[in-house]
Amino acid sequence: MFDRLLTRLQRHLGRYAIPNLTILLIFGQVAVFVLSSGNPELIGNIVMDVGAVKRGDWHRLLTFLFVPVGSHPVWAFFYYWLFYMMGTALEQYWGTFRYNMFLLIGYISTLIAAFILPNGFATNAFLQGTVFLAFAFLNPDFTLHLFFILPVKIKWLAMLTWIGYGLGVIVGTWPLKLTIIASVLNFLLFFAGDIRYRILGGHRHMKRQFRQLSDKPAEYFHKCTICQITDKTHPQMDFRYCAECDGDLCYCAEHIRNHEHVTSGKSMSH
Repeated sequence: MFDRLLTRLQRHLGRYAIPNLTILLIFGQVAVFVLSSGNPELIGNIVMDVGAVKRGDWHRLLTFLFVPVGSHPVWAFFYYWLFYMMGTALEQYWGTFRYNMFLLIGYISTLIAAFILPNGFATNAFLQGTVFLAFAFLNPDFTLHLFFILPVKIKWLAMLTWIGYGLGVIVGTWPLKLTIIASVLNFLLFFAGDIRYRILGGHRHMKRQFRQLSDKPAEYFHKCTICQITDKTHPQMDFRYCAECDGDLCYCAEHIRNHEHVTSGKSMSH
């Protein structure tokens, strides 16, 4: 449903999408980072403070997006390198319009949360954090070299992030709870369908594996219904089971999003 809404919006508004939005945000934050070294009051004048906005500082509704994260140059370089890599990857995967919408939804929900809170304040850290979570969800086995040295799969870092967000929602203050929920709204809207597929497909996958293990050793566990590749011929491929198809129909990462659902009385086509 949400995907169809995005498709309709893209048809009418796609021409207004801003390309390379990640680079624009990084450029703005780096510029503020440099300028604030000679003018310490600059950041205080651009952060999102609802009280200041109500007094007429309307520019804060936008300028808080350019508040730099961190104050050490080495940390800032590492952070912006990651943000650039992941943001541009998402834009290539979704297209410019959908990536714009992902950031826009996070931006608007963050502002709404700030105006609901008694002492409204907003930060761009959680918004940019959802870019990391989206990239990790789509590329769970991507190996990230922390500080260019320590290799770690990004899914584990994402898991730690979700645990931190979960603890913040459970035991944090109400402002923190609301800020976290608002910041991940874009992620939940964009990936609700994929999460459902993984949950339902994972259940079917476990049942299928149990049946296979109960019989003689199989030549493979997963085989794409469309292209027929298996987990033996392509061990790095991510196979999933479609929750909307009848039976335990498996698809590779390329075809899980690009196939016609097989239901009773309806044959498969691709």
